[in-house]
Amino acid sequence: MSTTQKAAVAAVAAALGVTALAGCGSSDDSGSGSGSTQGAGSKTVTLVSHDSFNASKGVLKEFTRQTGYTVKVLKSGDAGAALNQEILTKGSPRGDVFFGVDNTLLSRALDNGLFTPYEAKGLDRVPVDVQLDADKHRVTPVDTGDICVNYDKKYFADKKLAPPKTFADLAKPAYKNLLVTENAATSSPGLGFLLGTVATFGEDGYQDYWKKLKDNGVKVVDGWEQAYNEEFSGSAGGRKAKADRPLVVSYASSPPVEVLYADPRPKTAPTGVATGTCFRQIEFAGLLDGAKNEAGGKALLDFLIGKEFQEDMPLTMFVSPVAKDAELPELFTKFGATAEKPATVAPDTIAKNREQWVQSWSSLVVK
Repeated sequence: MSTTQKAAVAAVAAALGVTALAGCGSSDDSGSGSGSTQGAGSKTVTLVSHDSFNASKGVLKEFTRQTGYTVKVLKSGDAGAALNQEILTKGSPRGDVFFGVDNTLLSRALDNGLFTPYEAKGLDRVPVDVQLDADKHRVTPVDTGDICVNYDKKYFADKKLAPPKTFADLAKPAYKNLLVTENAATSSPGLGFLLGTVATFGEDGYQDYWKKLKDNGVKVVDGWEQAYNEEFSGSAGGRKAKADRPLVVSYASSPPVEVLYADPRPKTAPTGVATGTCFRQIEFAGLLDGAKNEAGGKALLDFLIGKEFQEDMPLTMFVSPVAKDAELPELFTKFGATAEKPATVAPDTIAKNREQWVQSWSSLVVK
């Protein structure tokens, strides 16, 4: 699943017993109407996104009420796959706004010239540390989320084993054959986890760390959906699949999903978060170069950082809003985890080294 998280939405789908991933290129007409972007005079604005984009219908109707535009959502697979499709159609985009590129892939989008600069209204409410393109405003920060290892509380309680807390813990013999992660070459959570290990152990030490993880039985699968809903014993989907891995790379906001959609709702979340294994993800949206409905796209970017949408995200996409005035729901704060010092890597450092790091990781762990 995507970054931008996001991945927790697919957990919602698992809890409800439905398929989380739509086919690439599928579309979801949202708001008070449907239709395709037809030009500057069109009253439809098309948002291209990863499969995890989700918003309350009432919120999208509020956008229509405020602006007169109806939102059409075009979902396009994982964040990386969706971005690749936009690169292939550069200059003749499939929509007006792209949502879902994060700080791990941002340089690819910017280097390919996908976006038209636009300074969204309300950016003064967004902290400068998440405005990674503040000088040119080619993208607008919309949300943040932490990629972290989640653990199955029941497993560790039954085994009378303390769950891991840090990256280093995961390589200890006590956790042999317990961790499943996503492929860093095909999954944004997998890439985020890899970057977290680079930030923690350094460019000279991350390969040795991954050798230890491999020797300790780490399992690698293609994407988040498979890891969380099929391999992880602590998720609703994993329990149905009789999964046997009690550790998974997911998000700090995954536990609230397991509570919100459980029937009956438990008093405590069945999963926990190893907050010493977190990597901070920032998700962006941008006006696509060549957008047919540029005015509608700009209005949508304004709305994405507006209070209504920002306060809707925690329990629809299970990510944290970037707007400082957005209030968080109690369920999100009570059951979600907070990483006080998440690992980070500077965007320019990611841009220079991402392909090399992924290639080295693949040769060590996958091949």
